[in-house]
Amino acid sequence: MKRTTIFIDEALMGRLRRFAKREGISSAAVVREAVAAYLETQESEKREVPKLAARFESGHRDTSERVDELLWKDCHE
Repeated sequence: MKRTTIFIDEALMGRLRRFAKREGISSAAVVREAVAAYLETQESEKREVPKLAARFESGHRDTSERVDELLWKDCHE
């Protein structure tokens, strides 16, 4: 583990200490768990498929097989 320093205002520090005491764990453990949970949430949100995925579905199942034909036809008509 690596030691670090963070700056927290007094009100938040008080809440942190009370929570840690109530849970029976150290303030450092609360901070570690909170940072890990925050990063997991942020990273998983970035991995989501964009909301527009599959919104422009053609309905044809052979589009990928006919890509050259379709692109050539559309550009040269």
